Amino acid sequence: MSSIAFSFVPPSSHSLSSHSPSTPKSLPSFSFPPLSLRLRITPSPSSSFRINHRTDPLFILHSTDSAAPSFDGGSFGGGDDGKNNDGHGGHGGHGDGESNDGKSGGLNEALLLLAQAGRSLESVPADLASAIKEGKIPASVVARFLELEKSPFMRWLLQFGGFKERLLADDLFLAKVGFECGVGVFTKTAAEYDRRREKFFDELEIVFADVVMAIIADFMLVYLPAPTVSLRPPLGVSAGAITKFFHNCPDNAFQVALSGSSYSFLQRVGAIVRNGSKLFAVGSASSLVGTVVTNAAINAKKAVNKDSAEEIENVPIFSTSAAYGVYMAVSSNLRYQVLSGIIEQRLLEPLLHQHKLVLSALCFAVRTGNTYLGSLLWVDYARWIGVQ
Repeated sequence: MSSIAFSFVPPSSHSLSSHSPSTPKSLPSFSFPPLSLRLRITPSPSSSFRINHRTDPLFILHSTDSAAPSFDGGSFGGGDDGKNNDGHGGHGGHGDGESNDGKSGGLNEALLLLAQAGRSLESVPADLASAIKEGKIPASVVARFLELEKSPFMRWLLQFGGFKERLLADDLFLAKVGFECGVGVFTKTAAEYDRRREKFFDELEIVFADVVMAIIADFMLVYLPAPTVSLRPPLGVSAGAITKFFHNCPDNAFQVALSGSSYSFLQRVGAIVRNGSKLFAVGSASSLVGTVVTNAAINAKKAVNKDSAEEIENVPIFSTSAAYGVYMAVSSNLRYQVLSGIIEQRLLEPLLHQHKLVLSALCFAVRTGNTYLGSLLWVDYARWIGVQ
């Protein structure tokens, strides 16, 4: 650790005579000459004041009785005071400090924001507190968390990790879920009618199955591809390479990375693959429920109306379920990835982040159009592969 020692020493008689040529000879010999301040190059056994420059933002001034090391311009910052062996030779001890300026600055801002709100790290969820300590969470995310906690309903939702990560990334997340589920029934029905026209009422059971599948899937279509603030802890050492790879992928392939982090192109592609596999499972399961309900309705109709028993056919369960799973994994996955990560987060949010009402209205319009487009694509796809 580098240090500078200052001491007051009296000048020699030679220096006194050279600096005070006009001193009268009549002065008594016991007079005290003026003191001069010198910078000592060699250690001084006397007490001294030392300024230690550390890698943290504080400069601590303290006194010490130990011998101060010699000041050598060539070893400033890389010197060793006998107690610390981590000098960075020639960089003034800034080697670690400069690389962590961003994280330490974000940490200080986040902690200051908590202090201003009368909160401590212990009062926030453990995963969020850990992310704050590591400098991964900017102050804006902490401010959003404190704002969301003011609502009892939001405070309850924040107890669930998935909702917490999505609400911290997008305060309109719940509104978007409402948009999807609210307009899902109407847009799906309208798209079905547009494609079937005169056969709409004759194929009402199929229409019902499609709407049921849509309602079940709509929530997951918003939830899975939504951008998140990742609070997941790192995996254990024993985890496999593939598991670690997908664990480090973003939830949305196009989402904006937080300050101090980044995603590679391969990780963004991995986000599409991972969400596609999840949506395949969701689509297959929702289709299975929908087709079972539809077949139950068809069988009930056949029991009541014997004349229509031969005209109405049951919907194939497994082929329809697999087909809808593939549709969700490919078409729905890509459309909602682009919608959430590019159109909303990268285009609309930066332009209208201070106009939440206008932003909500545009998100509603865009998501309504996307839902309607998805219904049209599903009808065409189902007819193309022969399940309808």
